[in-house]
Amino acid sequence: MSNIQIKDKTFTISIREEDILKEVSRVAEEINRDLAGKNPIFLSILNGSFMFTADLMKRITIPCEISFVKLASYQGIASTGKITEVIGINEDLTGRCIVIVEDIVETGLTMQRLLETLGTRSPSEIHIASLLVKPEKLQVPLNIEYVAMNIPNDFIVGYGLDYDHQGRNYKDIYTVVD
Repeated sequence: MSNIQIKDKTFTISIREEDILKEVSRVAEEINRDLAGKNPIFLSILNGSFMFTADLMKRITIPCEISFVKLASYQGIASTGKITEVIGINEDLTGRCIVIVEDIVETGLTMQRLLETLGTRSPSEIHIASLLVKPEKLQVPLNIEYVAMNIPNDFIVGYGLDYDHQGRNYKDIYTVVD
């Protein structure tokens, strides 16, 4: 499918599944190399990162754990500017190596809030792995060590990302058509 319709918007394919998976494999190789011997805990940000997390974890070969947190800051196609932690972190993170797994970093405000929250839990180190980053939209400085792809400031859906709760199920990533 080169175009899809979700509610009132049309989207066209912009990143194919095979290209996504190639970059996910590269990120996994980097994490396997860099964090060998550290038994990291992967902290997946729901809902959007579920596909990225699943594909990434299939390629992680080092001992590790996984947990999930749900943060919300979007409604429709725009950020509400208000970040709400819906599902919290139950694990003891003291002295742990953490890898945050995010679907997309845009302004960086959600990630900044999460880093502040995690910092109070005394981890030994925190790393960020993001499927997508919009560098021109970043509002805060972040050290995102593991980036699968940098993308322009377009609204996208698919591969876990949604438009008003729909479109997460597509294996490819689609960009809204103006």
